[in-house]
Amino acid sequence: MNTNAMVIVGAGEAGARAASELRARGWTGDVTMIGEERRAPYERPPLSKSQLADAKRPAPTTILSAEKLEELNITLLSGDAAVRIDRIGHKVVLESGREVPYGKLLLATGARPRKLPAKGDAAEEILILRTFDDALRLRERLRPGARVAIIGGGFIGLEVAASAIAIGCDATLVEVASRILMRGVPEPIAAAVERRHREAGVSFRIGVMIESVDRDGDAYRIRLADGTSVPCDVIVAGIGAVPETALAAACGLDIENGIRVDERLRTSDPDIFAAGDCCSFPHPLYGGKRMRLEAWRNAQDQGTLAAGNMLGDEAPYEAIPWFWSDQYDLTLQVAGMADPDNAIAQRDLGEAGRLYFHLDGEGRLVSVSGIGPTGAFAKEFRLAEMLVEKRAHPPADALADPGVRLKELLRG
Repeated sequence: MNTNAMVIVGAGEAGARAASELRARGWTGDVTMIGEERRAPYERPPLSKSQLADAKRPAPTTILSAEKLEELNITLLSGDAAVRIDRIGHKVVLESGREVPYGKLLLATGARPRKLPAKGDAAEEILILRTFDDALRLRERLRPGARVAIIGGGFIGLEVAASAIAIGCDATLVEVASRILMRGVPEPIAAAVERRHREAGVSFRIGVMIESVDRDGDAYRIRLADGTSVPCDVIVAGIGAVPETALAAACGLDIENGIRVDERLRTSDPDIFAAGDCCSFPHPLYGGKRMRLEAWRNAQDQGTLAAGNMLGDEAPYEAIPWFWSDQYDLTLQVAGMADPDNAIAQRDLGEAGRLYFHLDGEGRLVSVSGIGPTGAFAKEFRLAEMLVEKRAHPPADALADPGVRLKELLRG
């Protein structure tokens, strides 16, 4: 039994980055990735954008192709899910019965879409979007003129709405909260995004609960608590995700809003690490506050750091949280973690867009949000992100004044 092997459960962004980093760091022993899907590791962000709306039938945007896996001598066991971890025997048991021994194990199991708790005879027919196969199923239903109902006003729901409009669908977005983009996005940016969607033709039903989802002939009808309804041909839900912790919990690892890891991404078992959407971790930028991030960059960064720590590093995870979304001709970016009580300073960049700086009670810059034409504010945003990383306390009036260069504030 090879108890020096590096094994990764999960073949998504975090798992693939970890596998690549192990080789980049000079590890010559076995590296095995275990993936439930029968595909090479691929990027998920295009699923709600180009892979729905492009005229050409899409292919997955691979992170590690078959050729690259062979070049790096990484073994991918695809289509054979991990079902049990034997911590005493240091092995992972697969659905097929195969046993994979490990010296160090990384859990990069991701998250699964949250299920809509709806009543009605069509509740089980609501589509979700998590995998490439999900995208293909949804794509087949998005035809010009189709009435598409999107439940959930987060990034995924809004991106699906934009893709549906691009195809020529009639799109209605239903959000039970008081506004879209409730998590981590300031109200002015959410309002700007909503305006852009309305201009494009999206209808909104905001702040109303769903009573039931029923069949209506060959179509559907979403009945709302205010007595109205939304007739539609396609329903897709994007209401958040639940971390995949079953494997970790079954073998006795600590769970707290995901697989609980320390600042070095190590679980309660010193030979098992976790990274990406599946884990919660303490962040030093925010006083050790425990958080779980469902974000592309976080999965990359944590996968890379976990690989180093599996090899013996003791590096803490300190990367600033970062999110982005492209919708129509706009890009939305958020760096850091804001609080609803934060003071906000707005910087108007003219045609390049706007930045919103979030300051805590002590005047420290804890987050920055930006919106504008795709790529137009990227340089300014990066400087603002560096101010957050620096734990800077810049004057609010200087942040709001476009005549004051952010580079100067950074030097100060």
